[in-house]
Parts: sequence; structure tokens; C-alpha cells
Amino acid sequence: MSTEKFSFENSEGHILAGRLEKPEAEIRAYAIFAHCFTCSKNVLAASRIPKRLAEHGIAVLRFDFTGLGNSEGDFSNTNFSSNVEDLISAFEALKEKFEAPALIIGHSLGGAAALKAASKIPELKALATIAAPSDVDHIVCHFKDGLEEIEKNGEANIELAGRSFKIKKQFIDDINGTALLKEIGKIRTPLLVMHSPFDKTVSVDHAAEIFSSAMHPKSFISLNKADHLVTSESDAYYIADVISAWVKPFVRGDHE
Repeated sequence: MSTEKFSFENSEGHILAGRLEKPEAEIRAYAIFAHCFTCSKNVLAASRIPKRLAEHGIAVLRFDFTGLGNSEGDFSNTNFSSNVEDLISAFEALKEKFEAPALIIGHSLGGAAALKAASKIPELKALATIAAPSDVDHIVCHFKDGLEEIEKNGEANIELAGRSFKIKKQFIDDINGTALLKEIGKIRTPLLVMHSPFDKTVSVDHAAEIFSSAMHPKSFISLNKADHLVTSESDAYYIADVISAWVKPFVRGDHE
């Protein structure tokens, strides 16, 4: 397995920084991993799951959304819709240099973005979500104490996981204008929903709503006692192993 830099330009002209985890042997398929809210491509789940998938022959691009990690842009000017556009840009970049990714994997809010993006990418063969919310306004609970200031001043500095982020009113307006469950109903891509019943950040009830709204083929895997950020190495490897097995019928050559 090897890791190489893979940067690409998004729809706003910003250069987004990524890493492509590549198998040593033949590549079964290409995939994209979308990280959690305010995280980066180097958070444990975004690093371990793609590396494990590479051991299974799947090359995975993990990248920083606009304004995060090593990517260009101002985070305060981003929103859920821009995350979706970043995912689509990642898809097009991989398609141009190698081939169209067969699979998108999204973790937490990255999972919600993956669900939204999937309805705009007809070439996509498979989609997997990990601890994803069924409604993006769920993210507001992380900074509800700052909503009054955002409404009054148009922005506020919010503490998230020990770091300060500027959240603007346009972020809230974008979330309020997104009906994710309706979008999920439009998806015709095979879907794997993965969620822990012990998730204290995003309740497993969200997984039930995603699963109920999605069309077949769809599958659900319980992640037992995994925490929301998938900090356990064994949980990350289990997720990757399951995705690798589940995606076989939908990936080029795997049905043979």
C-alpha cells in the first residue's frame, strides 16, 4: 500500500489537499472518503478506513473540505452545499486522472454530504454512510448557544472540539434550506448505512430515517459500541472490511 498527494481544484477555484491511498496490487475500484464536520483528512477514521480499504484493493481519496486542514479557502464562507460541491469536484478530479470513482464513503456530516452528492452523480456505483445525520440541521445543536449572536450580528465564533470556528448566518440559512430526506428518496445508488446504537452524538434513529427513505438496494450494519468519531482502530478496520465485502456486487470485475 502507498500514499500519494492528490490535490485538485474545486468549483470556486480553491485547491483542496488530499491523499490517495493506493493498493500495491491491482486496483479493484476508486473511492472517496468524506470526513466529519470541522475535521480533516487526517482524523483517525478518515485515515484508518481508507488505508484498510487499500489493503482490500480499493484506492481511496481522502481530502480536506474547503477551509479545513491543508485546503485553501475560508471555512466561514463554506456551508453544507459547498461541501457537496467539493465532493463532486473530487469525483471529477479522480475521473479525469484515473477513472470515475465507484464508491463514496461519508462519515457524520460527510455522510450527509455524500447522500446529497449521490443524487447528482449518476455514474456512482455505491454509497456508504457512517454515523450520518438524516437532517443537516442536526449540526446546529453543536453551536445552538451562538445562534442568537449569529442572528444578531450575522456571525459568531463557536468553540468546537477545542477549536474556534467562525460561523456565518449563510451557513444556518443553507442548512435550513436543505431537505435531505427528500434527496435520499431520489438516490438510485446502492446504499450501505452504518451506525452505532450507542452513538451519543448522532442517534441511531437518524440511520433508521435514512434507511426508510432510501430505495433498494440498501443495507444496514450496526456498529455495536463504536463511538461517533470511530476512534477505535478495530472499529475502523471492521467498517472497512464490511464495506469491501458489501461493495463487491457493484464494483467493476468483482462479480466475476
